[in-house]
Amino acid sequence: MFRLALHWQILIGMVVGAAVGTGLNVFAGTATIVISEGLPAGLSRVEIVDTTDGTTFRVVDSDEASRSFVVGHVAVEDASAEVFPSFKELTVREPSIAAIYASQGKTAAHLWGDRFQRLGGLFLRLLKMVAVPLIVTSLASGVLGLGGTASLGRMFSRTLGYYLATSMLAIITGLIFVNLVRPGLGANTMPHAAAANHVAADGLGEVLFSQVEAMIPENPFAALVEPNFLSIIAFTIAFSIFAMLAGGEIAAAVRKGAETGFAVMMAMTTAIIRLAPVGVLFLMASVTATQGLAVFRSLAFYMLAVALALAFHAVVTLPTIVWVFARRSPLAFARAMSPALLTAFSSASSNGTLPLTLSCVEHRAGIRNRTGSFVLPLGATINMDGTALYEAVAVLFIAQLHFGEMLPLSQQIVVAITALLASVGAAGIPHAGLVMMAIILQAVGLPAESQGIILAVDRILDMMRTSVNVWSDSCGCAVIDALEEA
Repeated sequence: MFRLALHWQILIGMVVGAAVGTGLNVFAGTATIVISEGLPAGLSRVEIVDTTDGTTFRVVDSDEASRSFVVGHVAVEDASAEVFPSFKELTVREPSIAAIYASQGKTAAHLWGDRFQRLGGLFLRLLKMVAVPLIVTSLASGVLGLGGTASLGRMFSRTLGYYLATSMLAIITGLIFVNLVRPGLGANTMPHAAAANHVAADGLGEVLFSQVEAMIPENPFAALVEPNFLSIIAFTIAFSIFAMLAGGEIAAAVRKGAETGFAVMMAMTTAIIRLAPVGVLFLMASVTATQGLAVFRSLAFYMLAVALALAFHAVVTLPTIVWVFARRSPLAFARAMSPALLTAFSSASSNGTLPLTLSCVEHRAGIRNRTGSFVLPLGATINMDGTALYEAVAVLFIAQLHFGEMLPLSQQIVVAITALLASVGAAGIPHAGLVMMAIILQAVGLPAESQGIILAVDRILDMMRTSVNVWSDSCGCAVIDALEEA
């Protein structure tokens, strides 16, 4: 298995995990359990009906009086039953009942699903482990790679303006398509989640100002520890710029340290990504064991939403920009860049494709070397149109599953702003978007573990969004080169 390409390994892991989980779901997904021994004082019997839709409890005390509890989305037959949106709330309000369920009341499907989730969670913990140092070193090495204060002039401002504009256009495209397709509505694939857990939405002005506050850490080291990703990104950019302005040995030392750290973190992240097939196996087994095959219906629409949004940005938005600002034929330019785009698709690494991209823009597209050598390395680090779009769609998809409804406009704006900043820190390596996903999930109050639902189909989407990332960098070269000539 480990001699196969990574995407085949992940596919095999997904199929095996889904088969194991589905088997558990079909043959051991429903059970009625009656417990009359080892109960806390005052209880004589606890009846538990555990299904993949939810769990019903009937608790009888020593005086034969009974109470009923319902967790999840099962039909409530007893009008007096107390309904809990999640087991977390049940644990807070009825800890003894939750403890009985955890120790004796689960079906084999739920029991093994929880075990698989913990094992798959180890892979997610590894991704979280590298997130902060990867952001810091990737971002610092990219900014310091500009080469001196002279590079902060006209070309830098135009390049940065292009990258920010196209990334935001990509995010807006993603938000539009995910609101049109609504891939997470109509299917319950998040275990025992409900709209009652929704994060309260503040006013738009307050939301935007709180994001500005989050970008200015009172203590940068505390931001690293928490971690507060927006603070980390903002401070790293500021630190790198002022190190470059300091110049001389200071800038050289900081740049060397950043590049060395980035090389180490890329190696570590690449090694962690090799565990993705095993992580996907356990996470898919957990999801299908507890939720069944309904997950694939939601993922199909999720993939459709991402693919349509990426296609629109790559085929409509970026070619229009090239035609209007660079005065080039988008089709001819795409033909010139096709070797780099195909390599980006197959490798899912914009950093790995960078040498070929530099060669294509200079020798096939006729762009000047000084433009390509400045724009492309910076773009490979901070310009992630496809990643930003993908993360926005993925987070709204997860939110739809988690809350059972669309996020309000103010929260979607938070997603857009956070996705833009997170894409700046996303390294140009396979599956780097997964590392950045926690940033946006944190911003709208979603659990980081919920990204496990999309891991099974991440590889093919990673290939698509990496091609869009490289295509956007290439279009940026054409635009900046034309503007510099004007």
